[in-house]
Amino acid sequence: MVIVGAGHGGSTLAALLRQAGFDGPVVMIGSEPHLPYHRPPLSKKFGDPGFQQPIRPPDFYADNDIEVRTGASVTALDRSSQTVRLSTGERLGYAHLVLATGSSPRRLAVRGSDAAGVLTLRTIEDAAALGRSLEARGTLAIIGGGYVGMEVAAVARSHDVPVTVVERENRILARVASPDLSQRLTDYHRARGTDIRVDATVTEVRQQGGWATAVDLADGSTIAADTVLVGIGAIPDDALAHQAGLACDGGVLVDWCGRTSDPSVFAIGDVARRPINDTGDLVRLESIPNVTDQAKQVVAALTGRPQPEPEVPWFWSDQFDIKLKIAGLVRPGARIVPRPGKKPGSFALYHLGADETVHAVEAANAPSDFIAGKKFIAQRTPVSPGALGDPSVSLHEVTAATPVGS
Repeated sequence: MVIVGAGHGGSTLAALLRQAGFDGPVVMIGSEPHLPYHRPPLSKKFGDPGFQQPIRPPDFYADNDIEVRTGASVTALDRSSQTVRLSTGERLGYAHLVLATGSSPRRLAVRGSDAAGVLTLRTIEDAAALGRSLEARGTLAIIGGGYVGMEVAAVARSHDVPVTVVERENRILARVASPDLSQRLTDYHRARGTDIRVDATVTEVRQQGGWATAVDLADGSTIAADTVLVGIGAIPDDALAHQAGLACDGGVLVDWCGRTSDPSVFAIGDVARRPINDTGDLVRLESIPNVTDQAKQVVAALTGRPQPEPEVPWFWSDQFDIKLKIAGLVRPGARIVPRPGKKPGSFALYHLGADETVHAVEAANAPSDFIAGKKFIAQRTPVSPGALGDPSVSLHEVTAATPVGS
């Protein structure tokens, strides 16, 4: 077993293989010099000393006979001979190969984007550089109002760093959150000093002496910035799959088991586009729950065990003292039912389809709503919108009818 990628997906897959009784050789190859580590703290806790968090203790891999090659990458995949070539020149044979290569930050394509102080955030080194830059140089401009950008903004503002977020869409989190949630978070950030500019396009990063000093916008305005963080999305690291002739389209295409167009090659995590519902729609999801779920599916396929029921997609984000948990996929056109939470300022936004089943839930400091919403989605349970929006009605009493499909 060769696993290409030593992130959360590769580490989880290797551990689950051993738990399932797989006793063949397992080799995990990672281009970074580190053993697998958690990436969420990079944006949520980059200002704290403890942002470097290994996924498993260093001796776990040796104790479980998992060979980890750090600081190495796979440069070629030959499916006919079932071998991979490493950057060291070595060749490894495989019976099964798993691509867990993840994704890379999308680059800002404007003049000056190569200046010192223009950063992205994907690795331990990136997080450390961001922390050092903010400590030494005072103001921060964040290009992109997605979850990573808003998490970094919250951490920076908590350290009294002046922050401006520049988003080209008409709201933050435009691709991943409902307009209601976007507005609530915008208000929350602005009340804490974050300057948020929407409908704004960056035209140039100004620099002096090779260092970023400001960001120019298409409307003629200029934002002073000693540090510029680019958070405009990620692209799948699927070059190896393309080179090998595997089916790709915005990521490596896989089936319910994580299997690619080659039966001996699998793909999991950010690099993969997987089916997520009964329609077979293929979606590329960037979350730890997603890659963990896919790792379980691959292990079942490889060991002949029954396939586990696919988990409802879910995500989380920490911003200031708000813990967001989102289950399901937010799509346009849903009817949104707000439900006040049990604590001041807490709430949940339930997304209903035409059949009054829950398709998604966005919960802020409302864990019981997240748990209930995730269950409603999995069971396709119709609900009463009126009861759902009434916090005096228990979540156990909001269901309206027999589950769809019964």
